[in-house]
Amino acid sequence: MRSVEHLQELFLKYLQKELFDQSPIELYEPINYILQLGGKRLRPVLLLMGANLFSEEVNHALPAALAIEIFHNFSLVHDDIMDEAPLRRGKPTVHIKYGQNAGILSGDAMLILTYQYLNQLKNPEQLPSILRIFNQLAIEVCEGQQYDMNFETQESVEIVAYLRMIELKTSVLIAGGLKIGALIGGAGEEDANELYEFGRHIGIAFQLQDDILDTFGDPEKFGKKVGGDIAQNKKTILLLKSMEQATGQDRIDLLTALSTTADPIQKIKKVTYIYNKLKVQEQATELMEDYLRKAFIHLDRVNVPESRKTLLRNLANELMRREI
Repeated sequence: MRSVEHLQELFLKYLQKELFDQSPIELYEPINYILQLGGKRLRPVLLLMGANLFSEEVNHALPAALAIEIFHNFSLVHDDIMDEAPLRRGKPTVHIKYGQNAGILSGDAMLILTYQYLNQLKNPEQLPSILRIFNQLAIEVCEGQQYDMNFETQESVEIVAYLRMIELKTSVLIAGGLKIGALIGGAGEEDANELYEFGRHIGIAFQLQDDILDTFGDPEKFGKKVGGDIAQNKKTILLLKSMEQATGQDRIDLLTALSTTADPIQKIKKVTYIYNKLKVQEQATELMEDYLRKAFIHLDRVNVPESRKTLLRNLANELMRREI
């Protein structure tokens, strides 16, 4: 089994080799820009790890890994336009740097490039099944984004609907990448499905943890200021559990704080106080740990020696150890 660091290095070398040095530069430069902004490269590395579970040869999974990374970044380019976001990974977003039209058109090209790389499978007989997996996860990512936008204008959102949204928007790409990698590596359908379920549950747990850290994380370790979700009235698991449970004066205080726009620092302080009073951090952590537990049950069922699953298990635990 290859280490995570080795797979990251392997992918980054492949990415650098595949950057788009062609005309028109106005179309391809924004693509190269977003692909080189950094990030954990979690999705392509997980795809390669899925392949490596079943095969020592992972180079033949590199085109699919790049396809997943291009698709992920395509979704970020278009999401940033919809959200009017000025920054991505601390740098200007594509539409800010190059203009909105460039963001739309370059994003469109990225989606097409995704299919070009998937079409480079070493075993063309696998293409129909892998395309079915990819097409399903791609439309689900779009559905998740639409639900997320819907929630912005809805007064109330059920927790089950929120969990479904983050499953679609975040976890299906992780899960689908793992399954595609497993199939490329030679896995049977049953093992590939178990790996998909592992990724689906890990993705949900990761987003729930992100919700918790945004309010209760150490900004030095979390990597960004806390309270941003509260300041933006973003519907997170903490807010939804509070809205579900708050009664009397607590509910009045919560709704009053959410309607405040003048002083975000006081708003964050007041809402966090209610979160602590209702103990929603503990409830959200319990839910997150339940998804993590279920994820490892599915990984346990994958029919390869335990020693081959250790790296994937360790990576999942490391991702979930971001500190409060």
